[in-house]
Amino acid sequence: MHALAARVRSLRPGLRVTVGFLEFDRPSVPGALAGLHAAGVREAVAVPLLLTRAYHAKTDIPAVLAECLPRLPGLRVRRAGVLGLDPLLLGALERRLAQAVRPGAAGERARVPLGGPAAAARTGIVLAAAGSSDPAARTAVGAVARSWRERAGWAAVRPAFASAAQPGTADAVRALRADGIGRVLVAPLVIAPGRLPGRIAAAAREAGADGLAPVLGAAPELAALLLRRHDEAAAASGAADHTVAGTYL
Repeated sequence: MHALAARVRSLRPGLRVTVGFLEFDRPSVPGALAGLHAAGVREAVAVPLLLTRAYHAKTDIPAVLAECLPRLPGLRVRRAGVLGLDPLLLGALERRLAQAVRPGAAGERARVPLGGPAAAARTGIVLAAAGSSDPAARTAVGAVARSWRERAGWAAVRPAFASAAQPGTADAVRALRADGIGRVLVAPLVIAPGRLPGRIAAAAREAGADGLAPVLGAAPELAALLLRRHDEAAAASGAADHTVAGTYL
């Protein structure tokens, strides 16, 4: 998260970028906002570092802002949309897929070459998201999968989930094999390392996937997408001090 924030700063010198975490880490979102307030900031944009509009975006972030803002007089926070489906997100996925390695292997020798359009037409992708019980979030992952297949010409792009929804990553790999697709790569639709990406990697190894991409991390396309969501919200608010308060679980 901090590497992604640093990349955003490099793309927009002079923009104040603060990372706040919903839980598990510091600074918390209230702590990050309190720091901005103490520094004299009165207009901020909260950009959720979330790929779909699920429970954290719909409930957790509005709740934490509603709870802490009354203690920060004069601070106005505009909430941006989640990162969501965007050509920039597809570009980040393609960047990371080009870095795919054989599951369980390490080093440059294990890199999986993608090849050109003919190879893409014989390759299936498992787009492995963290997972959500929210049907709209699962639908959004399916929309990313369809758009990526149309853009890149893959034989198939099948959504899968590490938790809370089906199919799982291993099941999706096996389903593509059953459809006659000879080469299957797993692409995590996840921003940062952690328990669920670890589960995706284990499932890719278990099912014998041919390649596993890294998480999105501080991909330049993701940083540009964060700025796009920030600018949309800032323009709507007319904020003079376009400050980002990133939020991440």
